[in-house]
Amino acid sequence: QVQLVESGGGLVQPGGSLRLSCAASGSIFSIYVMGWYRQAPGKERELVASITSGGSTDYVESVKGRFTISRDNAKNTVYLEMSSLKLEDTAVYSCSANIRVMAGGVTDYWGQGTQVTVSS
Repeated sequence: QVQLVESGGGLVQPGGSLRLSCAASGSIFSIYVMGWYRQAPGKERELVASITSGGSTDYVESVKGRFTISRDNAKNTVYLEMSSLKLEDTAVYSCSANIRVMAGGVTDYWGQGTQVTVSS
């Protein structure tokens, strides 16, 4: 059994900052790629940022220079530091992790999602 638990969402004014965290727990052998997705009302879910176990990162064009993804492998945790937030960043943010469990299988796991609202 593996769980991903997110925290850090909330309401912020345009130009503000937020930091999201996502901690994985359970029968984890290793974690490969971790990522943050978001889905705004009426829009499709999009991959915002991803990070490999070695630390290589990738971002959707709209957040480059404003968002930073990082991870702490010892804590099985991934972070998303968001700055210069815009109204269009409002969405439910969810983390995902590609995990090999102790029993040997590899599966993508998802967190429950956390709301980020950018509003004046």
